[in-house]
Amino acid sequence: MAQLKSVAFKEGEVPQAREPLAVQEPLPEGSGRSFPPVSVPACQTLIDVRGGEASFAHVFQHFNWKENIMGGGSTLASYEDGRAEQRFAELERALATCRHYKGEGYAGPFEATVTTQASPEYGEEAVTFREIVPMGPENGGDRNEQFVVVRTGNTIATFSELSIGKDLFFPPEVITRQVERLRNAQRP
Repeated sequence: MAQLKSVAFKEGEVPQAREPLAVQEPLPEGSGRSFPPVSVPACQTLIDVRGGEASFAHVFQHFNWKENIMGGGSTLASYEDGRAEQRFAELERALATCRHYKGEGYAGPFEATVTTQASPEYGEEAVTFREIVPMGPENGGDRNEQFVVVRTGNTIATFSELSIGKDLFFPPEVITRQVERLRNAQRP
């Protein structure tokens, strides 16, 4: 985790975000709130990979954007040799079939639609998709979260941008800088 924290962004490095840019470790096993698996196993795989589940180590970073009150985040996950490629392949298979799922979150039960999008060239492999949860016009529109998942060597980085009623995007230049740091950290 220390190595992942060392390549995460520090104060002043992301001008689009408000400070602080704290890097967080996952809660100890069994100490956080857990939810039942979602209704479609392929979609659960998608959720697990984007969240760093089954990684050797992972950390989270939240971004409170100056231009989007909803914010964004990143998960940096490291894997033992070959495991990142395996997990990324599982994610791609899940994206091929995961279109809708039902789940439970902090706000209660929800239904989500998953749509894939064209992905820019990041790292060695990258996918982009959105998860949309209907919220109704009385709530400002649908909950719309973009995910960009990038594999670089033995790491998988997930970037998410949350918005309500809009299609917002995680800043590509921030993704590029983070992926470059992950690449450089893995060079012998």
